[in-house]
Amino acid sequence: MNAFSIGQFVRRPEFGAVLSFVAVIAFYVAFGGVSLGALFGAASWVNFAANLGIVALPVGLLMIAGELDISIGAMIPAGSMSIAILSGYYDLPIVIGMLGALAFGVLVGLANGFLAVRTSVPSLIITLGTLVAVQGLVLAGSVILTAAASVPLDAPAWAKTVFGQLILGKFQVIILWWLALTVIFGFVVHATRYGNWIFAMGGDEVSARNAGIPTKRLKIALFVLSSTAASFVGMCGAILFNSAQVSGGMNYIFNTIVSIVVGGVLLTGGFGSVAGIFLGALTFAVVNQGIYFTDIDRNWSNLIIGVMLMAAVLMNNTFRRMALSFVPKKKK
Repeated sequence: MNAFSIGQFVRRPEFGAVLSFVAVIAFYVAFGGVSLGALFGAASWVNFAANLGIVALPVGLLMIAGELDISIGAMIPAGSMSIAILSGYYDLPIVIGMLGALAFGVLVGLANGFLAVRTSVPSLIITLGTLVAVQGLVLAGSVILTAAASVPLDAPAWAKTVFGQLILGKFQVIILWWLALTVIFGFVVHATRYGNWIFAMGGDEVSARNAGIPTKRLKIALFVLSSTAASFVGMCGAILFNSAQVSGGMNYIFNTIVSIVVGGVLLTGGFGSVAGIFLGALTFAVVNQGIYFTDIDRNWSNLIIGVMLMAAVLMNNTFRRMALSFVPKKKK
């Protein structure tokens, strides 16, 4: 491999994520006495990564485009409660419940996107407002409609198989959805004009708009994808666990953003990759769940997880700077 090809590889956004993933595994093996067979054969971290990864994919694209969506923290319980109330409490067909959950995600995404393109308010503030509003709506709506904050759901066998099955008794079927969506997102972002538009918008939105890119419509579409993906994860969780609660989902805000940054996406936009986002979710899942496969005292778990995530982010940034400053030697 010549110097130029090495430089090209190091410049890839996912390069730092690969190093972070390997470093995390090495740390647990060296200092935690973890068994690689036990770790890679376990379902907990893979299931965690799949649920996180589906949300991280569209949110990561939004960050590449220079925007941010934190309303996902409310959309996950909103998705689960929507299907539970419609198909659990009111006993409507499960298809109606699923369509209702996804439609709610589309509506919230449209609201976020419309406000983002029609006002000068930062998307962080807009989605913060949506986060609080949806939380209140879900809680009040659940109490008014069902007089409870938890609703049971008995999904039919086919819905369980497609959205809430445990493969081999431990791996959630949502893992297959995650893999499929990663391939689809990867193709769209890296092999079509829409991906170029997203990167261009994140680099300089004004220039992208002047070049004829429909930045407003693209931004709205990305917000819709983000909120709908979160609602989808909540819907699958309700089908899997046969119930839904108004609480939960807030941890996804922190987890998603950190995994995306670990995956090589810049908070300022214009740089990142689908493969990096995928690897970032894997890395975060191993950091978060891998501690339970070690001999390390659990009282130190939060400190170790925080330090390892910070180290992964710093490593990612360091190698990115090195890559961007890399100048291949000219052949004589």
